[in-house]
Amino acid sequence: MDDLARWTTQVLVAEAGLRRDSYFGNRLTYSPKVFVPLTRLCRDRCGYCTFATAPRSLPHPYLLPHEVLAIASEGAEAGCHEALFTLGENPEARYPQARAWLDEHGYASTLHYVAAMCEVVLTETGLLPHVNAGAVDGEALAMLRRVSPSQGMMLESLRADLAAHRGAPDKDPVRRLETLEEAGRQGIPFTTGILVGIGESEEDRITALHAIAASHARHGHVQEVIVQNFLPKGGTAMRGAPACPPEEHIRAVALARLILPRDVHLQAPPNLSDAAQLDALIEAGIDDWGGVSPVTPDHVNPERPWPAIGMLRSAAERRGHVLAPRLPVHPEFARDHWLDPRVRFAVLDRSDAESLGRDDPGSLWPERHEAAANVGTGAEVLQIGRRSTAWYSGAEVNPVVLVPGPAAVSGAVREVLDGVLAGQEAGHDELLTLFKARGPEVAAVAETADRIRRDVVGDDVTFVVNRNINYTNVCTFKCTFCGFSKGPLSLNLRGKPYLLTLDEVAARAGEAWDLGATEVCLQGGIHPKFDGDFYVDVARAVHEAAPRIHIHGFTALEIMEGAKRLGESLESYLRRLKDAGLKSLPGTAAEILDDEIRALLCPDKLNTEEWLEVHRTAHHVGLRSNVTIMFGSVEQPVHWVRHLLRTRALQRETGGFTEFVGLPFVHMAAPVYLKRAARRGPTWRETLLMHAVARIAYRDDISNIQASWVKLGPVGTRQLLAAGVNDLGGTLMDENISRAAGATHGQQLTATDFAELCASAGRPVRQRTTLYDAVSRPAATLVGQTL
Repeated sequence: MDDLARWTTQVLVAEAGLRRDSYFGNRLTYSPKVFVPLTRLCRDRCGYCTFATAPRSLPHPYLLPHEVLAIASEGAEAGCHEALFTLGENPEARYPQARAWLDEHGYASTLHYVAAMCEVVLTETGLLPHVNAGAVDGEALAMLRRVSPSQGMMLESLRADLAAHRGAPDKDPVRRLETLEEAGRQGIPFTTGILVGIGESEEDRITALHAIAASHARHGHVQEVIVQNFLPKGGTAMRGAPACPPEEHIRAVALARLILPRDVHLQAPPNLSDAAQLDALIEAGIDDWGGVSPVTPDHVNPERPWPAIGMLRSAAERRGHVLAPRLPVHPEFARDHWLDPRVRFAVLDRSDAESLGRDDPGSLWPERHEAAANVGTGAEVLQIGRRSTAWYSGAEVNPVVLVPGPAAVSGAVREVLDGVLAGQEAGHDELLTLFKARGPEVAAVAETADRIRRDVVGDDVTFVVNRNINYTNVCTFKCTFCGFSKGPLSLNLRGKPYLLTLDEVAARAGEAWDLGATEVCLQGGIHPKFDGDFYVDVARAVHEAAPRIHIHGFTALEIMEGAKRLGESLESYLRRLKDAGLKSLPGTAAEILDDEIRALLCPDKLNTEEWLEVHRTAHHVGLRSNVTIMFGSVEQPVHWVRHLLRTRALQRETGGFTEFVGLPFVHMAAPVYLKRAARRGPTWRETLLMHAVARIAYRDDISNIQASWVKLGPVGTRQLLAAGVNDLGGTLMDENISRAAGATHGQQLTATDFAELCASAGRPVRQRTTLYDAVSRPAATLVGQTL
């Protein structure tokens, strides 16, 4: 590639597109943002700039705090993730008015004011600041790192004699290179770029791109490079200069893709090119459109309005790509050492499982909580402050409609779906590809899953009439996601611990049978006073009170702990439980079957192999069970894939699993979220894909895919019936665990509710037993009755 300048544009573009596709696939990203022009005063006089102005043109030298907050709040309400802070460089060195304003308001410098406003925006709105402060020193970079996850500075050009930069001391190439280097030394995710058409040559552009590539090779910190085309503006020294020719811009984009390291994102501002040019930019190798605002203009280029997101989406899909929102910090930099601890949770709170931006429409305000008194079985904290309008699991907001929807697919997702429909098994890489589906690919994955569902189980939607009996909420284990269990010191902190007597458990089971239930689900905390015989006694008490009811009970943790406390083998202990009346085990306590994640969610709980061994042994002694997954907290899609593959392998070994149940993490009262260490649950796209991809992964190994209506609500559940789901679980009389985490969808649906839900989806409904057999008595007697 030493002679890139000699390549024809056609060859450059072709090679650049292939290079982009080989690393980033067919995904294009953009950052939904607001533009905060904190000050338009600048000591530099660049020949092309209309952003910088004089004090006489402004009501005050800097935006006031309430003005900054108003802009950011409007962006938060519109669903933005980024607050882009743009400012002139070192204005107090040129304008006494700027220095006087800073002194009057108690700020040592413009950059100190920037840092203060970043903190206000971050705290009050949750928007993530991205600061373009220009050529600054290491002390300033460090100060801004504490309040912004990413920063940026356009390198523009390394040619020192450009007429465009006369009178602009901050555009000195040495100073700008030093800022880029210092950002790397401090581990700051950094955005930089070149300005094309301001008098430099193509060789100059190549030199600048190589310098950026070398800095990234040393530090790994360049998250994206912008290739911006010059457009002349009236009222500037360069108003008569020619605009950057489109072909030169396209060549510069392609050169950047070929010169820069493969992992550096490449951006071209979409508002600086005509709509007809967008396809050419995609072909030339970009994978990102940069910040696009539904609220504020581009204050640097106010004459060029932002294109509608729909236009960018259409351009992407025309070229076989999909569009996805991101955060100002790219996914590769959204975790670990790249972020200051003070901004880590703010990034996490707006992240999806791939560390891109959450893509559910609506606002996402920071959550603040206070303790709730007299909570009963509900969540033990109350949210205060502004309410988000975006969907998340357990909330009352209905999700966006993804299915039925337009389905279109190409590239890797197309290859996987074609293989699946041809009968090929989806392995690790294929399942991971499906979990990353975006845009119309999601509907295509759902359609494939639903086609498999029809082939495997037909059109009937099933449900079981059951009652939950959570016999105690006292637990000695420290699962960080659980809002239900009470520790020994929680009486004054988190509501009242309880322990039902055997008579109370038996009475609830008998009452459930009398009202038409065919199953009781027994789960509770691990009480410090229990020995293993307690669970045997509970099963026996239920069986004696309701001999014909199916006892579905005891998580793998309860089984393992019961056997351990008795010093008994798993097989012997499970046989005694079976003799006492136990018929099947729930798959809960699985969470994510990957020890990397379990170390964060449930460090003192049984590990992945122990969970699998409990269910392997249960299947061996004749007890059936199911598979659950709790997703959307701290894990990534690769962990979902491992979970599916490990349970699929066990099913092929034993055949004992009856169903798969997706359980989206309900964050509102979960300790791990309140401690600012988890995401806000999965997005709706991720939730739909979890059920659809599970159907594809298990195919006919596990025939039944269940939706947890208590976490999804009826509207969300109805969509999943078009994405591979064939079962709605139970009526869930007395559901407490999801409610304790903050879910608001109620404690029971009746047979009539299920029938109406399925009718609206065009599907017949059928009551089942726990093991998917026909019931001897229908649930019509339950209509209008509750326990």
